[in-house]
Amino acid sequence: MAKIAMKNAVAELDGDEMTRVLWGVIKEKLLVPFVDLKVEYYDLGLKARDDSDDAVTYASAEAIKRLGVGVKCATITSNQARVEEYGLKGLTPSPNGIIRAELDGTVFRKPIIVGNIRPTVSCWKKPLVLGRHAYGDVYKNCEMSVGGPGKAELVFTAKDGTVTRKTIMEMKGPGVLQGIHNLDASIESFARACFYYGLSEKMDVWFASKDTISKTYDGRFKEIFQRVYDAEYKTRFAEAGIEYFYTLIDDVVARVMKHEGGFLWACKNYDGDVMSDMVASASGSLAMMTSVLVSPDGIFEYEAAHGTVQRHYYKYLKGEKTSTNPVALIFAWTGALAKRAELDGTADLADFARRLERATLDTIESGVMTGDLAQIADPPAREILDSWQFIDRIAARL
Repeated sequence: MAKIAMKNAVAELDGDEMTRVLWGVIKEKLLVPFVDLKVEYYDLGLKARDDSDDAVTYASAEAIKRLGVGVKCATITSNQARVEEYGLKGLTPSPNGIIRAELDGTVFRKPIIVGNIRPTVSCWKKPLVLGRHAYGDVYKNCEMSVGGPGKAELVFTAKDGTVTRKTIMEMKGPGVLQGIHNLDASIESFARACFYYGLSEKMDVWFASKDTISKTYDGRFKEIFQRVYDAEYKTRFAEAGIEYFYTLIDDVVARVMKHEGGFLWACKNYDGDVMSDMVASASGSLAMMTSVLVSPDGIFEYEAAHGTVQRHYYKYLKGEKTSTNPVALIFAWTGALAKRAELDGTADLADFARRLERATLDTIESGVMTGDLAQIADPPAREILDSWQFIDRIAARL
């Protein structure tokens, strides 16, 4: 049969370990037979990044910005054990961190809802989307330990030489200190990305911080979100029938446990890191969670929310077939192809992406699934397959 044409390419970022293996199988079985796939390929495997001193990572980010759409496999962020295992020149930075910084993006994570995988929180009927600010705070901290009594100060030296000091604590004995920061420009980008995503998905946006305690730091987040919303999105939200809502982080945690879902929960960096894993676990599995990086000017990069599945990869190297769940990897591709179709006006490509998602979910809902889902399926699974068999069943249904 004639393959579905693509007008423009997407930036394809390959990855590591078990996800890299399944990435190739997904392309071979679910994409290439149906779509005349146009991609700009970048190998972000750990060794390739190390060999290029991360030039390939920066090049992939530039490609995403130029093409408007990227799709990324899971990648390793190295530690000392990985340096020795792969014979690296040294510790390599997080490729996700580099790409987020280059795109000035916000990460949105959304559970993939399946009828026979019921969330632990029984009232959740719709996907609960987490928007995580991916800059600053504890992830860019400066910290130290002190061995005895003394004065701890926060000091800012302005460019003109003016010095501002505030006493943090008169330390009575040994302890630890930490300094964190954020930038108005980054917070503004975070706010715009959240409102842009909420508008594109037609869902309410909630933002929460702790401005009652952190009156200056968290207060700045609250102030900027409100200013961006009032100036740029208030009228558009009203026309779309959605709303923006601010409250305290502990209030949202309480509310979300009794809410049906279907809204975007915008979180500061650490809050989003923790809460997205909580939502993923309560929704069934990290392998059933999509992740999309959105820049404030509407550039999209799609990926799975989980890691490289190292333990399964070592089994695979021994010749064993594993029952690794490929659903989030499949949905990374469908998300990217659907966005490419939207930007290019190619309805048949958009239809294909929807059909592939439906074929994947229908396969699971028919009782055919991988081992992780079989542990929580209700009613119980009819067949538990390895990854290759599962992808073959999706292909047959597609």
